[in-house]
Amino acid sequence: MQVLQVQLEIRPDPAEVGRARRWARSRLAGSGIGADEPLAETLILLVSELVTNAVVHTGCPAVLRLLLTGVRDDASGTPGGTVRLEVADASARPPAPRHARGDETGGRGLELVDGLADRWGWDPEGPGKLIWCEVDRCAAKVGGRITACTTDVALADLAYGAV
Repeated sequence: MQVLQVQLEIRPDPAEVGRARRWARSRLAGSGIGADEPLAETLILLVSELVTNAVVHTGCPAVLRLLLTGVRDDASGTPGGTVRLEVADASARPPAPRHARGDETGGRGLELVDGLADRWGWDPEGPGKLIWCEVDRCAAKVGGRITACTTDVALADLAYGAV
């Protein structure tokens, strides 16, 4: 199985969130995930949420990792595999998902991660922790066309308030 792994060191500065998004967009494009694909936009939103949590809630440096497995799922060249995002930081404090009220300006990050990712979680790592999420890049025929099945459904659910 082919695996591509890249990482970026993040300083505990809110400006790093934008830099992480630009870096991830560039790495995704380099791996064949176009900027106009719904999958790319989903992954960039997930990067933004995970990096924001690390920067805002820990005050510690962090490392963003992007792992792509099984870049193609068969000989036809159809996109397949999984994209995994990881953010490791030096804070042992576990993530605390919240449910924000309508007028609150924060507290939705992990809800978004839960709604957009196929899987997510966290694990202790050294003195700190690793928060991760995965999005399956599967192919499904819908009305004769190939779509990234999980991402399209998740975005539609968010748009219509199902998540």
